[in-house]
Amino acid sequence: MASNSATSSTRYLQCVICEASCGLKVTLGLDNRIDSIRGHDEDPLSRGHICPKAFALKDIHEDPDRLTRPLRKIDGEWVQVSWHEAIEHTAKRLHEVQTAHGRNSVGVYLGNPNVHSLGAITHGLSVVRALKSRNIFSATSVDQLPHQVAAWALYGHQFLIPVPDIDRTDLLVLIGHNPMASNGSIWTVPAFPQRRRELASRGGRLIVIDPRRTETAKGADEHHFIRPGTDVYALLALLRALLAKGDRAPAYVIGMDDVRRAVEPFTPEVAESLTGMPARVIEDLADALWSAERAAVHGRMGLSTQAFGVVGQWAVQLINIVTGNLDREGGTMLTKPVIDAVAQGMVSSGHLGAWTSRVRGLPEFGGELPVSVLREEIETPGEGQIRALVTMAGNPVLSTPAGHRLGEALEGLEFMVSVDFYLNETTRHADVILPPTGPLERDHYDLIFHMFAVRNTARWSEALFERNDEQRHDWEIARDLTLALFKERGERPSLEQQTRLRTSPKRQVDVLLRTGSPRTSVKKLTETPGGLDAGPLTSLLPERLKTDSKQVDVAVALVLEQIDELAGAVAAGQVWTPAEDELLLVGRRHQRDNNSWLHNSPTLTKGRARHHLLMHPDDASGRGIEDGSRAQVTSAAGRVEVEVALTEDMMPGVVSLPHGYGHQVEGSGLSVAKQVEGASINDLTDPGRVESVAANAVLNGVPVRVTHAPAS
Repeated sequence: MASNSATSSTRYLQCVICEASCGLKVTLGLDNRIDSIRGHDEDPLSRGHICPKAFALKDIHEDPDRLTRPLRKIDGEWVQVSWHEAIEHTAKRLHEVQTAHGRNSVGVYLGNPNVHSLGAITHGLSVVRALKSRNIFSATSVDQLPHQVAAWALYGHQFLIPVPDIDRTDLLVLIGHNPMASNGSIWTVPAFPQRRRELASRGGRLIVIDPRRTETAKGADEHHFIRPGTDVYALLALLRALLAKGDRAPAYVIGMDDVRRAVEPFTPEVAESLTGMPARVIEDLADALWSAERAAVHGRMGLSTQAFGVVGQWAVQLINIVTGNLDREGGTMLTKPVIDAVAQGMVSSGHLGAWTSRVRGLPEFGGELPVSVLREEIETPGEGQIRALVTMAGNPVLSTPAGHRLGEALEGLEFMVSVDFYLNETTRHADVILPPTGPLERDHYDLIFHMFAVRNTARWSEALFERNDEQRHDWEIARDLTLALFKERGERPSLEQQTRLRTSPKRQVDVLLRTGSPRTSVKKLTETPGGLDAGPLTSLLPERLKTDSKQVDVAVALVLEQIDELAGAVAAGQVWTPAEDELLLVGRRHQRDNNSWLHNSPTLTKGRARHHLLMHPDDASGRGIEDGSRAQVTSAAGRVEVEVALTEDMMPGVVSLPHGYGHQVEGSGLSVAKQVEGASINDLTDPGRVESVAANAVLNGVPVRVTHAPAS
């Protein structure tokens, strides 16, 4: 929607950098360049909030390093080629590899930005389906996989994940979660600082459990340190303490007696000995949750990316259930988006272990294998070995365990293609790069994050700029590559497949909006810049359950088996602990960072450096390390050298590196001025250590040795 101003125009769109999905008000000057980006005050979800990441949209659009035409590597050199040549060559090579070695010889990696792009969601998976390979990987298994497994096991669908109703709660407990920096994650909660203030103004409390005094912890009423990787013991002890008080679970919940027996060995005293959290704190937290009129507990990435992430996320759900706060205003609730991807069957409900990885035998979930096995599946000879790779908007060399070793493995592939608009640590290994349009050049409707939002809304975001004739949207790339793959195989897609491939994302969304609840359309949403406000979250259970019985069976066998093993290890004194000279490494988020990318954005990278290893002064003093000095950090997977910042915000025995740094790779394509100081934490994380149920990567609680770096 444009203003009538003679000097500028105003447009309203959605930020697609992170999960907060904030509404933006953008002013364009006479030269059609962005003059300003502000938060949109009338947006019912984000309510005028904006964070620094939104300003990176301008940097991306104007970045001279951003690719707009296909590249093909010929005799080791990048050559710009036509779209026809790039697509046809890619389809031909993928077909040749699968013909020679079988359909599983082509692997696919899907990065996080795919879920922030409408075209990638509506059309991107068509390429995956056309390849018919079981070697599919994504960023899910270095992030939120335990959330999805717990939701599938309890509620019958991997995306039925209850979120805290922060706008009406009285007590919010966050575990391994820093929404002051992330604006929420698996919880779309824009304007978290404002919502935190509103919580306090009505007498509510915020409690944070984290091995680092994060930005969120600093604004909390209580913060409690916990030893990385041990959250499960504290959560099981908390659940045990709550069950001793009673059980407020609704009638559709069954199996609680089995849970009660399983958690009995986990006393607060046992938890204290393993976690460093005092037993009294666990007991007081149980009292607070039991007595609060409305309370919500939520665990995030810090909880998921450890050895018992699924058990931990299951325990969080059980705590909300036992206290009577599931599906309750002010508790944890399910959303009901206008376009309801769950109800319409647009996404799989999930399945675990339908097949396993070839080398290590780790289970798939929802059709994807854990990315921790990607390198070994490339390097290990035999039937099913990955000989070619497709990456779509992902940088696994920087964002997955032992990424530097994965980079070495990519060099041995017969063929690789990347759908990405940057040359980076991963795409530089490709033979072909197919760059899609940028986020300001494409339409958007959020099909994913409305499912985790704190309010039911709908917003259509029109492309701010038109693409030029030489560019292609990601949905067009997926369409053309899928059709080319069919052609190479001498097959013809069905009429339904052809129709879906040739129907634009905008048209598909319009059809879904016209049949959604409440019904609307792209036209109506375009005429309402703030979008449609369908109101606060409402009670939806048990009707929204996707279990066959419409019941929630909390006695999940694969979880209770793990709890029994944990109890046995505790009783036998066999719980893993780091060696005396080891520290435990955790990651961290910053408000001005976004996963493994945007570290080439001048807007975000300016100011004080954020790449340091955070370390408690007590841990540094015995190692001869001073504030600002350089240290070597060594793990089973690798070694990095990085500057140290000493701070009492770290729990003693714990150090922290941010995720996604280390863009100093020769041939990355980044301008020298844009190469970011720091080290990749994933040169230290070990693909051999995975979560116990679903094999999510273990990125937190990584044992490392930190020593003073010798002078160079």
